[in-house]
Formats: sequence, structure tokens, C-alpha cells
Amino acid sequence: MSSYVVSARKYRPTRFSEVVGQEHVSQTLKNALKEDHLAQAFLFCGPRGVGKTTCARILAKALNCQQLTEEHEPCNECPSCTAFNENASLNITELDAASNNSVEHIRTLIDQVRIPPQQGRYRIFIIDEVHMLSNSAFNAFLKTLEEPPAHAVFILATTEKHKILPTILSRCQIYDFKRIGAADIKKQLQYICEQEGIEAEEQALHIIAQKADGALRDALSIFDRISSFSGRKITYRTVIENLHILDYDYYFQFIEALLSEDLSKVLLLFDEILRAGFEGDLFMQGLATHLRDLLVCKDPATRSLLEVGEALQNRYIEQAQSTPPVFLLSALNIATESELQYKLAKNKRLHIEMALIKMCYILRAKEAAEQSTSPEKKSPELKENQVREPAKPAYAKSNPRQQPPQKTAEQKKPTPASPLKTTDRSHTPPPPPPPRASEDILSQIDKAVSKKRQKTQQQNTPITTEMLQTLWDAYLDQINSDLLRNAMRKARLEYKNETLHVLVTSPISQANLQQETGLIEHLRKGANNPSLRWEIHIDQEEAAKLKEQTRAQKKKTPKEKYRDMLQTNPLIEKLRVELDLQIDSSSS
Repeated sequence: MSSYVVSARKYRPTRFSEVVGQEHVSQTLKNALKEDHLAQAFLFCGPRGVGKTTCARILAKALNCQQLTEEHEPCNECPSCTAFNENASLNITELDAASNNSVEHIRTLIDQVRIPPQQGRYRIFIIDEVHMLSNSAFNAFLKTLEEPPAHAVFILATTEKHKILPTILSRCQIYDFKRIGAADIKKQLQYICEQEGIEAEEQALHIIAQKADGALRDALSIFDRISSFSGRKITYRTVIENLHILDYDYYFQFIEALLSEDLSKVLLLFDEILRAGFEGDLFMQGLATHLRDLLVCKDPATRSLLEVGEALQNRYIEQAQSTPPVFLLSALNIATESELQYKLAKNKRLHIEMALIKMCYILRAKEAAEQSTSPEKKSPELKENQVREPAKPAYAKSNPRQQPPQKTAEQKKPTPASPLKTTDRSHTPPPPPPPRASEDILSQIDKAVSKKRQKTQQQNTPITTEMLQTLWDAYLDQINSDLLRNAMRKARLEYKNETLHVLVTSPISQANLQQETGLIEHLRKGANNPSLRWEIHIDQEEAAKLKEQTRAQKKKTPKEKYRDMLQTNPLIEKLRVELDLQIDSSSS
């Protein structure tokens, strides 16, 4: 049998000081050992592979250690520590709750709790994945967990704290483990490379640390796989090929092509990525991350948020300085929306390509928008004068500000002027005096204020029932549905408390009007009030009258009904005579 041991087991910490990235937990437990303030039940919570079970084993070993060090670490030399390291300790019991989750298993555990330790002070029970216990098992465990024997200590570990009963949580001292940073994982991988004699590039180890997503155990598993493939040398190219990760260089090329509006290069690069076997959503996710990293690099205060190697950080900073913030924000918005809509798209390649085309022309679209909305594009000379002296009021010193153009002309007199300059001076009007510029600015302000005032007056126009009734009738004339026309004719309007109340006579009319969303939009537009609300109610009085009329109509005899029909249409009598029809009087 092979003697090979995976790195996760071979380099498993045996002291609190060796635990990576959980200093807050390690220091708290060491202080508890120092002060002898130990709880009888601990709960370690956190993601997978961050050291929960490892810390539980170190704590269990330290509780029975006969020669704690000055730093309150287990000595790993006394009989208790030696027995534990060799998996021969009878005082420490590890239980996997995923496979021992029934009431019978908990009852067996409770029976073992009563037995005192054979050597040492405590008998420790480590229950991993405790959230897998059934509710019945939790309930059977409650009393023992609340009042255990003095020699019993329970250490529970879970990745899903929310699945544990609150009654269990209230009986435990809870420690929350965090995800381990990429820098800490990379440092641990470098230490293992030194111990194993493996040559590894710094950027390659950083990619492994990022891929692990805060779980050191996952990083060690990836490291073992890469080292088995590449032997004693781990390169950046080997890592990205084995982990199927898109090279950073592609994203840098994309940004350069997008800024230069080189659409052909952008589409060809995306085709190359698809041919390499990468999905469009993963590419867009990586591009969004790259844009975010560039945005972070804009400010030196936020560059610490950039999680890349030192060699690559300078390249990010260089590209960030040459990229406008407007482009980064707009492109990031497009990438995020494209990633969200990717699953709904039928032609996924075209969906990503359209997003890239939008990114390619962001700056040109921004310039076009500025040119179409700027009120000063028609008078560039006026804009130039405004920039030169923006702070001085024109009406305060009008004469001194008119003198500089004269001085300039006097200075240019000794110089022989070419015909071209003379022609330009004759056709080009003199620069307008500053007072006229100020007057133009004031006129623009007056126009803007008047437009705002007119808009405000339109919005403040009082809404009345008569106004809404007129809009209601105008919409009624455009409807083809007989049911809706009938419902609108019989409806009664009443506007009060900024709400239009519509009274109808039947639930059918109420349903028809509620489905007609175009009606309320028509009323809002006509009343110039986008926030206009309406409520459709059934008029109980009118409904009762209509019901009574229907009931009375049913009680009439055929002759009475015929008389009513004659009042509505007298030609019915002529039809009866021509067809020789008789009124049935049997039911009268």
C-alpha cells in the first residue's frame, strides 16, 4: 500500500499557532485555557475547509494535556497528546452526525457520557456536521447538553448554523470561523512547496488560492492535483489549463480593444474564447470582475482591495490610469445586466456579442449625447469667453474688460499681417463683450426657469371630477368592446382624496375595468398626474335596484312583457300581424 498522504492531512495543524486565518478563534481559546474559563459545550460554525474540526481536535488535546506550554498550546509529548496523535486516546470520541443522526445513536452517546475519563481531566465528545441530527435526536440531546457531568465537554461543528435548534444554540459557546484570505492561503502553499522541494510561480499559487474561495482544504486538494500533473515545477500556464481558467491577458486585450473601438478584434477574441471551451456567462463574469478591479485601482486608497499578485498589480494600475471612469462604470453596468439575462437568451453568443458591441462604443455615445444636450455648442466663442473669466460679474467693471482686446490689437500693429489674417479678421466678428455674454447666460436661465414654472403650473392644475369625466368619455368613444363600453357608460365617477373612485353595478364590470390598464394611463396623461390612483367599487344601491328590476321583470306575464317591448319598438306589432303570431297566455 502506498505511503502517500495528502497535504490536507500531512500538514494538518497540531497547535493553535499553526491554524491559518482564524487568529480570533485561536486566541480566544488560548485565553480560555489560560484563565481556566472553559465552557462545557462549544459550537464551531463556518464554511467548509476553514479549520473547524482541526481547532476542535487541538482544543480536545489541550484540555487533557499534562504539560501545556507557556503559550497554552498542547505539548504533543505527554502520554495524552501522544495517544491522541496516534488515534489511540479513549478520552476523546469523534462522532459523525451525518451517519449517526438518530435517537438511538444519541442515547448511546449519553450512556458513554456517564463514564469518567481513564486518564486526564475531561472526556471530550466532538460531533461533526451536527446540523444533520434529526429533531428527535436534538431533543434527546438537550438535557445532557444543558447539564453534563463535570468531566464531559462537547465540541460541535457545523457548516449550517441556521439548521440547529435555538434551544441547542442557547446552550453552547459559539465561535464563528471566517473564510481564509487568498494571501494567507498562498503563504501556506509556499510553505508546503518549501517543505516538499517544489518550485512554484507566485502567480500560479495565487490562482490556486483564489480558486479555493476561502477554503484551505480545497486549496490543498487543488495543489496536490496540480503537483501530480506537473511534477516538481508548478507554472501559471499549467494551473490555468488544469483548472480551466481564462487567462488574465484576454481581459487586458479586451479593454484595450474596447477603448480603441476595434470591434473586429473584440469579436475575434470572443470567438477564440468560445473555441477554447469557455461559456459566455463565465467570460462575462470574469470581464465584470476585471472592470471592478480596474475601478478599484483608480484610487490608491482602495488598491488594497485588489486580490492579485504583485507582478500583475502594476499592470492593473497602468491600464486603470488610461481608462476613463465613465467607461468603467458603463461597461460594468452592461456586463452585469448581460450576465443576469444570459439564461433567458435563446441565442447566447449573440447576446454576449451585443453587450460587447455596446461596450465598444460607450465613449462615442457619450460624446454624441453631450453634443446633443449642450446649450453652448452653437456659440463656441461665447463659451471660450465664459471660461476665461467665470468669476467676475460683467456689470461691475465693464470698461476694464473691454480694454484687453484693444491692447492686443495695438501690439499686433507693428507685425505685418498676411492677407489671410486680414480676411479672417474681416469675416470673423469681434469677440462679444462680457456684458452680452452675461446677458445670454441670464436669458438662458430665464428660459429654464420659465419652462420649469410652466411645467409646475401644469402639474399643479387642480383635478376635478368633471375633468376626469371628460377624459373618461373621450376614451369611451375609442373602444370597440361592447362589454367594456357598457361598463364605462354605467360607471359613476367621484374624485376625492387624490383618488378616483369608480362605482359600477356588477362584479363583471369591475373586472373588465380593472383589466383595462390603458384607461388609467389615459387619465393620468390627460390630467398630467402620473401618480393618479383609482379604486373600482361596486355601488351596492344601484346593484340592488338593478337586481330588483330584474326580479320584477321575471314576474311579469307574457302580455306585460310584450307591452314593454312595444314601448321600446312599435314595429314588433307589425311583425306579429304579418306572421300571424299569438301571445302565449298559458303562463299568465
